[in-house]
Amino acid sequence: MNLKNHFLMAMPGLSGDYFANTLTYICEHGEDGAMGIVVNKPSDVSILELLAQLNLQTDKRWLDRPVLLGGPVSRERGFVLHSPYEKSRHSIEISEDILLSSALEVLSDITESNGPDHVLVALGYAGWQGGQLEEEIKRNVWLTAEANSDILFATDFAERLDKAALLLGVDMRALVASAGHA
Repeated sequence: MNLKNHFLMAMPGLSGDYFANTLTYICEHGEDGAMGIVVNKPSDVSILELLAQLNLQTDKRWLDRPVLLGGPVSRERGFVLHSPYEKSRHSIEISEDILLSSALEVLSDITESNGPDHVLVALGYAGWQGGQLEEEIKRNVWLTAEANSDILFATDFAERLDKAALLLGVDMRALVASAGHA
């Protein structure tokens, strides 16, 4: 099982947990573990404010969108999920239409109108040790579905989890936190 370029949808049993009601995009998955970015948990900081803190100025109002709380690991590190663009040499290709970077260069390119058309900026990431994610899936902690860039880049944060679940024909509101006994 390789879940790179897949969504993880938190099952209702994760209530009260950091990952409650989250949609996580898996950027890397292998024998050594997995790494992903929570893509539906906005912070109180906008991309514009983050750029100003980094002394990068821009007049692009669309950058007033929030920075995401990408996960509980390394919350001081920034990550950028973005669409391909000409200067994306420091980015890692996850799929043909989704790349990942932690390079300041991507943010600089955005401010200079040389950057990607679609951008998600997150602080922190979600990480799993080898075999941990597979075990959590066996315990029904997560639903998984192949990711798509429309949900990632063109869907409101509040709707992302439900839209991802619909890829499987699942209504998240109809799921319960625990299974019954016969």
